[in-house]
Amino acid sequence: MTSTSNAPAVPDVQAYRAQLLYFRDTPKAEDEACEWLRDGLLVVRDGKIEQCGEYDQLIKDLPTGIAVHDWRGRLITPGFIDTHIHYPQTDMIASPAPGLLPWLETYTFPTERRFENPAYAEEVAKFFLDELLRCGTTTALVYCTVHPGSAQAFFEESHARNLRMVAGKVMMDRNCPEYLRDTAETGARDSEMLLQRWHGTGRQLYALTPRFAPTSTPEQLGRCRELAQRYQDVFIQSHVSENQDEVKWVMSLFPGHRSYLDIYDDYGLLRPRAVYGHCVWLDDDDRRRMRDAGAVAAHCPTSNQFLGSGLFDFASARDFSMPVTLATDVGGGSSFSMLQTMNEAHKVARLSGHHLTARRMFWQATQGAAKHLGLTGQIGTLEAGAEADFIVLDPQATPLLERRSARAESLEELLFALAMLGDDRAIAATYAAGREVHRRGAVQ
Repeated sequence: MTSTSNAPAVPDVQAYRAQLLYFRDTPKAEDEACEWLRDGLLVVRDGKIEQCGEYDQLIKDLPTGIAVHDWRGRLITPGFIDTHIHYPQTDMIASPAPGLLPWLETYTFPTERRFENPAYAEEVAKFFLDELLRCGTTTALVYCTVHPGSAQAFFEESHARNLRMVAGKVMMDRNCPEYLRDTAETGARDSEMLLQRWHGTGRQLYALTPRFAPTSTPEQLGRCRELAQRYQDVFIQSHVSENQDEVKWVMSLFPGHRSYLDIYDDYGLLRPRAVYGHCVWLDDDDRRRMRDAGAVAAHCPTSNQFLGSGLFDFASARDFSMPVTLATDVGGGSSFSMLQTMNEAHKVARLSGHHLTARRMFWQATQGAAKHLGLTGQIGTLEAGAEADFIVLDPQATPLLERRSARAESLEELLFALAMLGDDRAIAATYAAGREVHRRGAVQ
């Protein structure tokens, strides 16, 4: 089921009874800041969370006549936040290639050419958003294509559903097929037009989106810098240090820079709300600069493994307090599910000798992501005043998950089971701005 502007009106006040899990904004977010209510009540009014607390304490003050949605045996958490994903690559997910650069040439660019057609872009946007909601993702940082119409189609569909999404038109004026190439001038002009139309319209937010350094000339990066200076509250998204061959190529294109990340910094694109996918081959100086600038590393474990790009260094990211979030990176990534992304992130961390707890991963996919994106208090939490984007997780979704969850002796074990064994089937329902936008098993 998908919510649209034509959906029936939602009652002003709604209440949900379940286990409740969220995190408060403190330095030790995954430990002391974890709030777990075994029998909680979530009260939503006009699309925002009004109350979140113990059922026994809140039920007595609930207005007469308000029905309580009974999700006992389930776990309500904030909706997941995916910080790096390509909606135009939906139809090419799971495409074989020996590495990143040939994968781009063989599959990515030809697929993205199809977004010249507005009707095709609209159809893919609908499917893409359905799939995100089915997997419990209520906010994502989304790459469109070089075509302005691809971003227009995405924003129109997201706005119709009243979702909180961040997206942008790709800027790309070299080292790509002619049919996907803009110019420094047209890329900046189209981006500013879309930004002015959509940033802050309803729940939509805009991201300046130079694809990655090798597909933008210095002139285009300079125009992107001008836009970033002019619009201080917009997002910036790109790729950095994903693959060793890519890193070598970039350094040959931009001689004189200390590192790949240094290029973005030199063009004024390293700042709060700047999100860089992958960050596999950073060094300690890069990590320090990311931290000091308030820029965010979007860790994409399924994509990094699928394309053989490398293993993200969690220990070094922690040592330098570099902001890290989790991302699917579809279509290099092999799943829309943030639960499956947690599964792979845990394994990547273990291979580098780091133990990534379930609490940490759930924090990274909710409150942590909101904090690093400058959206604290708006999304990623169940605290009063936040937008009512939340999901219902089902520990009994599959026979194996049910069997393991029944033996969980702590919250960490329960969350770990969901992360290791869960997928889209574990999402019983998804709510956006207080409206149910997905229910497992509902007829589409």
